[in-house]
Amino acid sequence: MVHALEDRCLARKEPNPIDVHVGSRVRLRRLLVGMSQEKLGEQLGLTFQQVQKYEKGTNRIGASRLFEVSRILGVPVQYFYEDLAETRGQDQDAAPAETDGAPFVMDFVSSSEGLQLNRAFFEIKNHDVRRSIIDLIKHLAKADATAS
Repeated sequence: MVHALEDRCLARKEPNPIDVHVGSRVRLRRLLVGMSQEKLGEQLGLTFQQVQKYEKGTNRIGASRLFEVSRILGVPVQYFYEDLAETRGQDQDAAPAETDGAPFVMDFVSSSEGLQLNRAFFEIKNHDVRRSIIDLIKHLAKADATAS
């Protein structure tokens, strides 16, 4: 159960995997909107070091604080829990896992190129143009894979 997972993490002084996931989603959203840790900290009445601890999952973000973070970053609270898988079948103590490929996606989106691509893509308001870009990228990836 969740309590067993929390007890296990507390006993080893390791960050809880759920706190790590929520923190990584805070970091991702903060980067996507182009906000520094210092600026987010100022708006929350915290130091940037505290924001760093939240983003690493070292410190747990309380419900009211997470609500405030969601307001500042312009996303619903549920955003911070997206891509978090349910606990696995019989192993009730297993940590919820990210979906396959999620760490790679987080690394890419957090990179300079990923941030630039994301920002530019979301500036395009026309759904058909966005769909065409996705189709183009899929076509280019397929052509690149067959050329290799």
